[in-house]
Amino acid sequence: MSSETVWPDEVFLDLDRNGPVPLYFQVSSRLEDAIRSGRIPAGARLENEIAIGERLGLSRPTVRRAIQELVDKGLLVRRRGIGTQVVQSTVSRPVELTSLYEDLRSSHHEPSTRVLLHAVEPASEEIAAHLRVPVGSMILHLRRLRSTDGTPVALLENYLPGEFTDITEEQLAETGLYQVLRSRGVAIRVANQSIGARRAAQEEAELLDIARGGPVLAMERVAFDNSGSVIEYGHHNYRPGL
Repeated sequence: MSSETVWPDEVFLDLDRNGPVPLYFQVSSRLEDAIRSGRIPAGARLENEIAIGERLGLSRPTVRRAIQELVDKGLLVRRRGIGTQVVQSTVSRPVELTSLYEDLRSSHHEPSTRVLLHAVEPASEEIAAHLRVPVGSMILHLRRLRSTDGTPVALLENYLPGEFTDITEEQLAETGLYQVLRSRGVAIRVANQSIGARRAAQEEAELLDIARGGPVLAMERVAFDNSGSVIEYGHHNYRPGL
């Protein structure tokens, strides 16, 4: 669209300015919901950061970080001479749960995993919000490179609640994360998943063996068990053509 879209005021009426969740994350989450629900339509061009900050009573760095969160997710794109626009290609839906490892095996490929990070660490405000755990509680942070038939296909980053911090690197190198969880009796039922596209950062491009700035398919997922508890939160980047 040719003119800037004013963000709906009701989206930000419940901002908690004194709570533990950072304001940038609250703004980012509410704007994401507005985009996914269609209240801010695909192709809309957003107000500039200064105007947004003045209207919401927030600093420009707070607004900038909120917008960058959605740029990184592939929901917004910054275009020189045009401004910040909502991307049209992102979709969000509940899905029946499968894993990349399972999909590759079922397609008669031989998946392999390189564990790049296996860390037990305190949950940040953002990760705690996704996992629905207290801020600072210990969680498992994983980063893995998935390949098939010797070719890298996906960069996987996952966060799991404290009851899973005993999952080992060896287990993850041998099989998929969801297979490990199921072997422990976890019933993974459904997930909320969003899919979009963005340009690869330098490290991502090197690991996936693609050109820097080339396109990657970006996926974000929160998985639940049959009781409604969050089992894992992850964001994955896939090499084109997978």
